Amino acid sequence: MPGAMRSCHGTGSSVRSRSPAQLRRTNGGWEGRIAGMDYRERIVRDPAVCGGEPVFKGTRVTLRTVLASLAEGDSVDEILRAYPSLTADDVRAAIAFAAQAASDDVPAPPVPSV
Repeated sequence: MPGAMRSCHGTGSSVRSRSPAQLRRTNGGWEGRIAGMDYRERIVRDPAVCGGEPVFKGTRVTLRTVLASLAEGDSVDEILRAYPSLTADDVRAAIAFAAQAASDDVPAPPVPSV
């Protein structure tokens, strides 16, 4: 339900991105950049804000809220209308963060020998 803004959480909708994240593979992982932007410049943790949960810099909008919105199929425009303190680059930073987390947390299955 876009527009229902709450401190440190919220309801969201998801975005179906037409262009894939452009992350570079590095030794053992993915570099946290998408289209030349480092997600670590936009997503921060501060124990004094939302109990240290990752939020977008200068806001109380959590990373989890935006990722849940994306997973539900909300568009970038819907997310930006629901959370006007965010930018499209913030949403892209959330995608870049998730892409890196997936590559770090989900080990590739072993390749069977033939």
